[in-house]
Amino acid sequence: MVQPELATIKALLDDRVEKYNQPDFIQNDPVSIPHRFTKKQDIEISGFFAAILAWGQRKTIINNCIKLMELMDNAPHDFILHHQEQDLPKFLGFKHRTFNDTDLLYLLHFFRWYYQKHDSLETAFTGEGNELQTQQARLEHFHNLVFSLEDAPQRTRKHVATPARKSACKRLNMYLRWMVRNDNCGVDFGIWKKLPMSDLVCPCDVHVERVARRLGLITRPSMDWLTAEELTAHLRTFDPADPVKYDYALFGLGVEEKF
Repeated sequence: MVQPELATIKALLDDRVEKYNQPDFIQNDPVSIPHRFTKKQDIEISGFFAAILAWGQRKTIINNCIKLMELMDNAPHDFILHHQEQDLPKFLGFKHRTFNDTDLLYLLHFFRWYYQKHDSLETAFTGEGNELQTQQARLEHFHNLVFSLEDAPQRTRKHVATPARKSACKRLNMYLRWMVRNDNCGVDFGIWKKLPMSDLVCPCDVHVERVARRLGLITRPSMDWLTAEELTAHLRTFDPADPVKYDYALFGLGVEEKF
């Protein structure tokens, strides 16, 4: 049972979920990038890059992601599988904040290696036999897999977070929210079925963190993996099956309402 003081917070957040978890949210958010596609693998790949590049001004993020998709002929899965060496120089000079062409070319190389062996990126998180049962284990496994190839640049590791380095993994948790949540509201895709919504961890950007602290949903002084888990544990008391739906409410309160 939700405690009386928490019931007021739950009512506020439930109201804002209804307000912000709507198709109107898509246009000005990086999630608009994977919404340009219908093929599952295109959604996975474009969504991954949109999430990884999701820091800074949203307009700049979206513009750079559109540019990146154009460089992949707006068919990322087909490009990943079939590009030739002579197709790669056009990526030289690509940059978004500290993410540069070295990082991009390696991730293209990783995706080519991966999609030659697998139909979906989902198993990169769950394991081949769905053996990874916690979000921490899944994210650590994914990071280790991405950088398991011999020529993995050390500098690129900072762009694919892992709880092993105590990161809150905001961008990867957002990506997993996109891929896993299935509520028929039109924002998230729900194309991955092995990973339950109840296991998702709330993406913690500066807006979510600020609002969550004001509501008393975060008490840890720093923002790290344990803080993201603390917030999600509170959100599970509001909805055990789908705690991360409240990401919309917290983000909307922070960005749109300056709560």
